[in-house]
Amino acid sequence: MKPVIMLMLCASLLAACTTTEPLQPIPGSITYGGQPHMKLTKSPPGSQFQHRFTNQWGEDVIETYIIQPDRSLKLVNRQVTSPPF
Repeated sequence: MKPVIMLMLCASLLAACTTTEPLQPIPGSITYGGQPHMKLTKSPPGSQFQHRFTNQWGEDVIETYIIQPDRSLKLVNRQVTSPPF
């Protein structure tokens, strides 16, 4: 009986780990306020690129985007680092 309970508990925990919310754009993001009006026409769909900026708290932000088949951008990763003091 214990192995069955442990299996059910582990399965529910794993299911909870796989559901993630998509990243939301923040001020400074390329897609903040909607998709950009200009389309990237020379880069093939599936290409990745990074955008680096400083947020309102002075932290360095690096965002990674993927170009979708319709040429829209999908935000897939964000790294925030504090400035050195």
